[in-house]
Amino acid sequence: MHLTLSAARELLAPPEPQGGIVGWATGLVETFGGPGAGAAIALENLFPPLPSEVILPLTGFAASQGVLSIASALFWTTLGSVVGAVVLYGIGAVFGRERMHAWWAKLPLVKASDLVRTEEWFARHGTKAVLLGRMVPVFRSLISVPAGVERMPLPVFVGLTTAGSLVWNTVLVMAGYWLGDQWDVVGAYVGVVTKVVLGLAAVALVGYVVTRVRGRNRERP
Repeated sequence: MHLTLSAARELLAPPEPQGGIVGWATGLVETFGGPGAGAAIALENLFPPLPSEVILPLTGFAASQGVLSIASALFWTTLGSVVGAVVLYGIGAVFGRERMHAWWAKLPLVKASDLVRTEEWFARHGTKAVLLGRMVPVFRSLISVPAGVERMPLPVFVGLTTAGSLVWNTVLVMAGYWLGDQWDVVGAYVGVVTKVVLGLAAVALVGYVVTRVRGRNRERP
């Protein structure tokens, strides 16, 4: 037996059936359909605490209940992803390279040459970084900022973002569609991946800091 979105929300969050991310996303999708899901994903790009691993499977579940079609779900969520990413790209473009260098110079344990190498790396691999970055939790939003700072051609950025977002959205929306009222299982698995990504980033950061500290110690007379 199929559950309505409201019934699923009540089962998943009985203490606060009208609150929380599940209630908020459910309300948007129920009220506005595809455009509501797109708006939620656009906001998710700007405010990462709003998890796509909740919004996208929930949208797929809504499609399985006939609230909207799969085509509408994928179109609007991908459009929302692109809109949110373009806003972050604009922030990076406004911030600019000069401000980035000025801000970077104030940070401890870093060198101007590090930023230059990063810029050179992005110039060589930026297209792959934007495309694949849209499929990696946490970095899927952040990758838009350096693309703006480095002024990647906007049509190229939009095309890569659309392609990467469509893959990510399709996987999570279809998972929610197939799992039905167990769509929330998707969030648990993506949450594990997110923790692994954050853990690897933390290890890389610690390794970078340790390397810098040791290098400075060797440079002292």
